[in-house]
Amino acid sequence: MKKIVLYFIQGVIITVPVAITAFVLYKIVSLVGSFFSHFGLIVNPVIDPFIVMGSALVLIFLMGLLGSSIILRPLFSILDHALEHTPVVKTIYSSIKDFLSAFVGSKKRFNKPVLITINKENNIQQLGFITQEDLSELKISKGTMAVYIPLSYSFSGNLLIVPVDHITLVDASSAEVMKFIISGGVTDIDE
Repeated sequence: MKKIVLYFIQGVIITVPVAITAFVLYKIVSLVGSFFSHFGLIVNPVIDPFIVMGSALVLIFLMGLLGSSIILRPLFSILDHALEHTPVVKTIYSSIKDFLSAFVGSKKRFNKPVLITINKENNIQQLGFITQEDLSELKISKGTMAVYIPLSYSFSGNLLIVPVDHITLVDASSAEVMKFIISGGVTDIDE
């Protein structure tokens, strides 16, 4: 029974961010599609989906542009603050926001690829990314770092607390290391 619950929780962790992102993109595409159909701008059943997708991408781009503008940035900041402080919503919103900002944006977290030694005796190592160098807020002893280990062919991974002497920095681009890990090591590393 315990394993069933653990598998369910793992499934939720994997599924919810993907489902929310897919749902939001679906709603944006549906909104744009209904906008076109409301005004009778139906061109062709074959061409319409491409027009709707292109328009949805432009809408997402414009939201990013507006969110970065000096005029509307305070409004988005107020909305962000409200979502960050609403019970239940804040847990989902902040997790998705932090996860997305770890990959894109100005607060990229997966920018320090490392090789950690899992088993010194057999020299077993694993690739990952340092996400936190100071764990004092969690009252975890000095001399350790948080290292995220992405899983191959998946959007999930594991967070390990690793002693500093088990960590070796990797001299390669973060994108190439991430691509190598996600592909299960079958992709070539570009020079």
